[in-house]
Amino acid sequence: MIRSMTGYGMAEGHAGGLRIQVELKSVNNRYAEANVRLPREWLLWEDGVRRTVLAAVKRGRVDAFVTCEFDGTSARTVQVDWALAEGYMAAAKQLRARFSLPGPDKLTLQDLIKLPDLVTLSDSRDSAADETVQETLIDLTAQAVRRLIAVREAEGANLAQDVLSRLGAMERMLEEIRQSADAVSEELRIKLRQRIRDLLGETAADSPLADNRIAMEVALLAERADISEELQRLASHLQQTAKLLEADEPIGRKLDFYIQEMNREVNTIGSKSNRSDIVNAVVDMKAELEKMREQAQNIE
Repeated sequence: MIRSMTGYGMAEGHAGGLRIQVELKSVNNRYAEANVRLPREWLLWEDGVRRTVLAAVKRGRVDAFVTCEFDGTSARTVQVDWALAEGYMAAAKQLRARFSLPGPDKLTLQDLIKLPDLVTLSDSRDSAADETVQETLIDLTAQAVRRLIAVREAEGANLAQDVLSRLGAMERMLEEIRQSADAVSEELRIKLRQRIRDLLGETAADSPLADNRIAMEVALLAERADISEELQRLASHLQQTAKLLEADEPIGRKLDFYIQEMNREVNTIGSKSNRSDIVNAVVDMKAELEKMREQAQNIE
């Protein structure tokens, strides 16, 4: 299925007393690239998140944002270092007695709270809990990737439909050019005979010698203006491009290549032809190809 390179996916879950959220945003890029933003303490898991993303995304830049917050069941606890508290209290008494300082003998609660390392936060989670968080993070990343891919596929279906409609328009133009090209030789013959009539008169234009000369000139001009090979190659490229849209793999680069090849054939047809209807069809084809090129830039 065709995928766009732009999309969004998000997943959220809980583990180790944390609410974890993974957001993925993808945009166009020539190659596959994943930029991961994690909380500082989770940087060691960055590679796992990146590999999970790139396992599914073959082209485009994906920005992964991971955030976490405590969900009310935190394993963190407040601890008081009682031995240190007693030491602070004893030190306060000694300082007051030694230097005859005024004031109470005991420190107040506000004084104690401000003392360094007296009240600390501890995390009772063990390594098993960290493994659970890591597994949850990777699982949530995989969920977000699946939702991202679903969005990219939905948009890709619209892009494929647009490209198919433009291929159909080009096929109709191709048939019009083919019909016009079939009449080129006869038109050249008529124009040459009329030119001879204008220069030499009616009798000279209808003579056997004139017929032979006209036939030679028509053959030469028709060979120079022959676009049958270009039309055949263009028809083949159109068929191959339509078939490419059915592929279950990234096709962005291949599609861009076929568009370049079709553009080359269309340019050659335009340079060889001087019929106004063919020239007009060539202009319309180039407009369709340019729109297809813009769409190809969005396809994975």
